[in-house]
Amino acid sequence: MTVYFIGAGPGAPDLITVRGLELIKRCPVCLFAGSLVPEETVAAAPEDALVKDTAPMHLDQIIEDIKQAHEKGEDVARVHSGDPSIYGATAEQMRRLDTLGIDYEVVPGVPAFAGVAAKLKTELTLPEIAQTIIVTRTGMKASSMPEHETLEVLGKSRATLAIHLSIRNLVHVRETLEPYYGADCPVVIAYRATWPDELYIRTTLAEMKDAVRAAKITRTALIMVGQVFGDVQFRDSDLYNEEYAHVLRNKGKKKVSA
Repeated sequence: MTVYFIGAGPGAPDLITVRGLELIKRCPVCLFAGSLVPEETVAAAPEDALVKDTAPMHLDQIIEDIKQAHEKGEDVARVHSGDPSIYGATAEQMRRLDTLGIDYEVVPGVPAFAGVAAKLKTELTLPEIAQTIIVTRTGMKASSMPEHETLEVLGKSRATLAIHLSIRNLVHVRETLEPYYGADCPVVIAYRATWPDELYIRTTLAEMKDAVRAAKITRTALIMVGQVFGDVQFRDSDLYNEEYAHVLRNKGKKKVSA
């Protein structure tokens, strides 16, 4: 018996991986995070499978369902949104399973920031503009941030930021990032990315709070910050540069400077 932690992607049912979908099709138990995973994603479960939305459940209840499946020798598809490694609350479940001696595997999924970039047709790493993506959040009611990972610290990088779980903390985000990114830095507010009712608001650090208030967005939104979201001029990378030599092209030719 194995528990499969499956990343379902940011919302669109067809963004789940082939591996994840095949596991859902064959597992007799499917526990999915219904607040962020659409029912269409788990519709492929066997007709006689136990399919349960875990959104209203607490950790002990979820583990109890897994224990019951384990006693019956039934594999479990534990379906989370995005990628299980990012804000998935999977580590605490795995820790319980380790204690119980229950085997598990992890199936990666499309993270929300990648889904947003795809919908916007935007590359998050542009030559000489941004080569780093930081996935983070701000301290709210649920839990604080480690002192070395606060937005005050990370903002100094001026990297492309994907800020989760912070749509109600926009004043702090603006005040913290403006000294490093500037008030006119491009921002994209992505609401329910890749879902049927998705909404993408292009704005700036200075104007994002008013834009979010006008759209009446209060949850399920990702804040993307960085120059890559603006009308920025950048040079071509050397990856496909005719004069640039690497092991698969122009072998023996002297490399041009990067």
